[in-house]
Amino acid sequence: MLREKEVFKYAKANSLSLTFDDVLLVPGHSEIHPNNVSLKTYFARGVSLNIPIVSAAMDTITDHRLAIALANEGGLGIIHRGGTPQEQAQEVNRVKYFLQGRIDKPIVVYETESVDSVLRRREEKDWRFKSFPVVNAQNRLVGIVTSRDFKFCDNPECSIGEIMSRELLIALGDTSFEDAYTLLHSNKKSILPLVEDGLIVGMYVYSDLERVKNDNSHNHNLDSKGRLKVGASIGTGKEGLLRLEVLVRKEPDVIVLDTAHADSDRVFGTLREIKQTYSSLPIVAGNVSSSEAVRGLQDCGADGVKAGQGGGGICTTRIISGAGIPQLSAVNECAMASDVPLCSDGGARYTGDITKAIGAGAQSVMVGTLLAGTEETPGDVILRDGKQYKRFRGMGSLSAMRESREARERYMQEENPEDKLVPEGIESIVPYKGPVKDVIFQLIGGLRSGMGMVGASTIDELREKAEFTQITEAGIAESHPHNVIITEDAPNYSGRK
Repeated sequence: MLREKEVFKYAKANSLSLTFDDVLLVPGHSEIHPNNVSLKTYFARGVSLNIPIVSAAMDTITDHRLAIALANEGGLGIIHRGGTPQEQAQEVNRVKYFLQGRIDKPIVVYETESVDSVLRRREEKDWRFKSFPVVNAQNRLVGIVTSRDFKFCDNPECSIGEIMSRELLIALGDTSFEDAYTLLHSNKKSILPLVEDGLIVGMYVYSDLERVKNDNSHNHNLDSKGRLKVGASIGTGKEGLLRLEVLVRKEPDVIVLDTAHADSDRVFGTLREIKQTYSSLPIVAGNVSSSEAVRGLQDCGADGVKAGQGGGGICTTRIISGAGIPQLSAVNECAMASDVPLCSDGGARYTGDITKAIGAGAQSVMVGTLLAGTEETPGDVILRDGKQYKRFRGMGSLSAMRESREARERYMQEENPEDKLVPEGIESIVPYKGPVKDVIFQLIGGLRSGMGMVGASTIDELREKAEFTQITEAGIAESHPHNVIITEDAPNYSGRK
């Protein structure tokens, strides 16, 4: 738990709540260089982060591509639940095996195909590999053909079955990276097909495993088996529990019990039931805005809590419902009661907002808008008026709620017919931002700078040492560029919003 910051104590005493633009961190004496700070923290008990950035479980933000890119930078992606449980589980699986050299859907060739036809197809498809599992007419694995087999084939009209190797080294579908590497190395083989009931379900390639094993990247957010960490979101009740049953088979590192308002018997009951069945599985529950709600979730077994309601850039909950608490006051209020890691979810527009959220009491920050429009988010780039954009919508938007029962459930409207939905979000487009790693570099750069000015060398020290001062509208205006015409946008600033 964290002490209440003076600025929030004063505001509460005067029936006020504060958010990012209302305050600034007070600079203090510092001997901390921004490059020397540690950004390691936790999203939940037992779920560590190398940087305090977690992506929102939204269908235009987090699928496997974004989750992989973010985990590579040290953060954590939460796979959205917009699809079926099986589709979501497959997204989790793709993240877990990305660094393992595992190929989930290997390209196979048939034993009756000619060598020439396979080589022509390889050239047409621009495949850079020459090794393939070989299957029969019933799609059952019968051999392996490698670049060596093609090289020493004198007759391109002969069949793959004539040149392939039938001496197979195979393993089961759940074979780990380490076991696969050991098998291939000790048997001096280059390919390890993964087989269930005679059907190929995956494949390891020795050269890929060797590359991963020699990867010296120190910032990947990895689990104990050397796999990228990833989370997945679920809803409440029977459907949420059934979804969880499918997800746990793919070993997500954390589950987010994700609702618009988690201070409810419905959420408490689901959380208790999950913990009775999966006692060791880390669960982050949210969203809430009060100390009482945090205590309730902790009493039911939550390993982490998400703080904030209605602050997202595409969320209209506060306007439609008339309810909510400005983000920083919500975070500090929740932090005072939290014995588990607290994640600030919503409202961040600038890099400095991340520093403020942590200073107010969060251990991590969940972002959607700041990552929207990046290369790895779902969807195609759209051209509009000569500029590039990508779609970005809230899970409470009308289109999301129409397409997904899970989106409706998040806002307690799962039984509403399509013509009776009350949206609590919008659909939009945002400028294309390029690769996630470039955006993360700027977000983390701003956080490092803020920690240096406060004199904090760690995330926990920032939470403890941060002091805020409330500012006026004039102070906000003064904080932004003024009395100039911006001729070129900076990568971390595109004007006051």
